[in-house]
Amino acid sequence: MADDSAARIVAALRLWVADAPAGTRLPSSRALVAEHGASPVTVQRAIRQLVGLGLVETRPGVGTFVSASGPSRPADYGWQTSALGPRTGRAALSSTQRASLPDAIGLHSGYPARELLPERLVRAALSRAARAETALTRSPVAGLPELQAWFAAQTAVGAPPGGAPAPRDVLVAAGSQSGLSSVFRALVGPGRPLLVESPTYWGAILAAEQVGVTLVPVPSGAHGPDPDEVDRAFALTGARAFYAQPTFANPAGTQWPAGTARAVLDVVRARGAFLVEDDWAHDLAIDAEPRPLVGQDADGHVVYLRSLTKSVSPALRVAAVVARGPARERVLADRAAETMYVSGVLQAAALDVVTQPGWAGHLRAMRRQLRDRRDLLVASVREHAPQLHVEHVPAGGLNLWARLPDGTDVEQLVREGEARGVLVAPGTEWFPAEPSGPYVRLNFAGEDPSRFPEAAALLGAALKAVV
Repeated sequence: MADDSAARIVAALRLWVADAPAGTRLPSSRALVAEHGASPVTVQRAIRQLVGLGLVETRPGVGTFVSASGPSRPADYGWQTSALGPRTGRAALSSTQRASLPDAIGLHSGYPARELLPERLVRAALSRAARAETALTRSPVAGLPELQAWFAAQTAVGAPPGGAPAPRDVLVAAGSQSGLSSVFRALVGPGRPLLVESPTYWGAILAAEQVGVTLVPVPSGAHGPDPDEVDRAFALTGARAFYAQPTFANPAGTQWPAGTARAVLDVVRARGAFLVEDDWAHDLAIDAEPRPLVGQDADGHVVYLRSLTKSVSPALRVAAVVARGPARERVLADRAAETMYVSGVLQAAALDVVTQPGWAGHLRAMRRQLRDRRDLLVASVREHAPQLHVEHVPAGGLNLWARLPDGTDVEQLVREGEARGVLVAPGTEWFPAEPSGPYVRLNFAGEDPSRFPEAAALLGAALKAVV
């Protein structure tokens, strides 16, 4: 019956589109529901069919519009199969990078909503940076000295004397993803093993695959990895690096206890290896403070990454890689070969934002908002989708990591949820090998938290349909 309704809506809209100029906005999903007496799921299914036919195009957050070109004969790209050869790595975008359909509830993104960002500070900083010398000059390869000094000072908080990195140890990168690629190329290399927590950040898995690194999963739970398992993995593989997120890990939101952190660092030192510490959520603390390990290491075992993209603005892709000794020189050489240098305008704007008096106030306000959103989504899931088990309520970050009933087809659930108007990220993307169970990741920092109960109810209904 739903398919028949969708077919009728498609037929009606095809006639409507045929008479409408290119770029005309379609009626909203709510208007179509009222006009055709159909459910929102059926309307979304009809819209997707029109998109597939090339008749309309969706613009996230804006609406659906008549396509400028309309349907046409598909181009023949078959010749590229031989030219490209076998595929290496992942071909598709992560689910977190998908655009949302109009009126859909997006819990899949990896970024905070616009209202959580310091918009006024960012706009003012960009305006000032555009008028400064940095708008017309080449930046140093390692980054603006003032920004290097700021990042170095941040790592000194709580560090023992002599433990904190110096400003010259800081290399500015165009986002932590770019920094990860350089670190993996410079310090690990193609065909070499790299220990990683499992689950772990999908972007790190992607960066490692692109470099040709061999990933070695180490199980990680609510209290981080077992130091003995880390040591065993080093011994078995001969690896010389371990990529980890000790603070508010993506996706699970866990923070290593101090004892685990010390024990893992001791293992890394004993093995003469590197700990690649990804401090992506440093500014996203909720109920606990970040405890970077880089300040506890004076001998260059910890290679540290910290990004400002999540807390300042996605448009300011500015991050730091902290490395000492010969490791710094190798990462710097790779950075110079890959990007030459990072835009001075972006660096100056980022530095301007984080050194304004209003920055500390913004972080305090964001912490309160993240706590409210997290608690609302947790409560909504527990009330409306009790089949999802939130194993750990994160003390920081942006996400909930929810386990599904054993045997759930995660990809089918994601599709069923999308058909009902809620987007979630399949947990399979965060495992470097076979998943240890069925999971989904839910972002509690997205747009319109008032719809969290609705989203949980839709997800619960989707789960009942696939289990």
